[in-house]
Amino acid sequence: MSTEPVAPTARVGALAEATWRTRALSHAQRVDAFVRPHLERRDARVKHPVHDFLFTYYSQRPAQLRRWHPGAGVELLGGAGDYAGLKGYTATDDGAHVDPAYVDSQRPLVTALHRVLTATASRPAHTGCFGLHEWAMVYRLDEDETRHADWPLRLGAQGTDEVVESHRIACSHFDAFRFFTAPARPLNTLSPGRDDRAAFEQPGCLHAGMDLYKHAFRLSPMIASDLVADCFELAREIRVLDMRAAPYDLTGLEIDGEPFAPVRIETAEGKRVYAAAQAEFAERGAPLRARLIQECERLLR
Repeated sequence: MSTEPVAPTARVGALAEATWRTRALSHAQRVDAFVRPHLERRDARVKHPVHDFLFTYYSQRPAQLRRWHPGAGVELLGGAGDYAGLKGYTATDDGAHVDPAYVDSQRPLVTALHRVLTATASRPAHTGCFGLHEWAMVYRLDEDETRHADWPLRLGAQGTDEVVESHRIACSHFDAFRFFTAPARPLNTLSPGRDDRAAFEQPGCLHAGMDLYKHAFRLSPMIASDLVADCFELAREIRVLDMRAAPYDLTGLEIDGEPFAPVRIETAEGKRVYAAAQAEFAERGAPLRARLIQECERLLR
């Protein structure tokens, strides 16, 4: 794609105040189903190893997720009081909209995200990693040293280490690989780095699927919040599989009212279940990735 400076993003429409306020309320109600339980747990100092991840690992705060944006090019009539002063917005006599100068300032970010997204989309989904990244993150640690030390390991420390040592580790995602323990890092057949994500990311990777949410909120407020929420909901489901396949014994934990059921990837049946779910998530993530690519190209134009 061209790296020449772009003209200001064209105005593509205007929303009456009653219309955008209705959409903003619907968006807040949609994500509140996930935000409210997290805030209640946070106030009660109760940790949830599955559902808190999207709020603690990623930098998007609950209040930011609740805030609705129409995307660049849309004027929010009467919106100056609500949106003027927010990052990326400018006020007009009519209301408020995303400032074209802000869009232009984000060109390096948009270009970088477009490169990663298109490279990932160009590759077939690999479904043979079996979620062993979570096992490599606890390899040769005592149980009280793990990231979720409140929860024991299903197979104990020795049994967990044996699973790692008896499998081929092929993690392509840097943000998972960087959390491998020092003894586990040489066991990975790949060496993804911070600056070469476009060379390694592939659509079957659970973390690449969850990162669609990260890419989406990093494009806020330039893209519509509906897309951000769609990516969040997919990431939330992917995280459930990620932890079902992890080495932790989460017996007694409920996931959306259902008893937690581990995917025992150390068995042949567990591998089959994991790979099938991984392929399904790759298929579901493809149209979201395509929409993000389209939004990047719209912003770069």
